[in-house]
Amino acid sequence: MKIDGEVTAGMGKAEFFLSQEFYTNEFKKNLGFIPFPGTLNVKVSEEHLDEINQIRDNCENIIEPDEGFGAVKYVEAKINGIIDGAIVFPAKTTHKINYLEVISEKKLRDELNLKDGDIISLEF
Repeated sequence: MKIDGEVTAGMGKAEFFLSQEFYTNEFKKNLGFIPFPGTLNVKVSEEHLDEINQIRDNCENIIEPDEGFGAVKYVEAKINGIIDGAIVFPAKTTHKINYLEVISEKKLRDELNLKDGDIISLEF
C-alpha cells in the first residue's frame, strides 16, 4: 500500500516510550535499527482508514511490553521512497484513528527537512 499524508505535530510522548530498552531491543532485532526517540506523526485521508485498520488488526508483528506499558504492533515502511522505517500502532494511544506514527533510526523531520503541513509518502 502506498499513501500520502500530511506531517503534523505530535504530543511529545513518544520519546519516553521509544527510549524504553525492551522496545528498542525488539525494534533492533526485528527491524535492524534502534528508532530515533520520537515519531513522525502523519495525518492520512479517511478514504484509507479501512485498509489501514485491516493492516493494523491483522498485523502479527507485536512487541509485548514490560509491566505498565502497552503492546505495539508495527509494519515496515518506506518513507518518501528512500528511508527505511516502520509505522507503529501502539495499543495505548490518544491519537485519532487517521493519524499514523512513523519511526526510523533517523530524525525524519531533520533528515527530510519537514515541517507541519508537508506531504510525505508512505509505502507499507
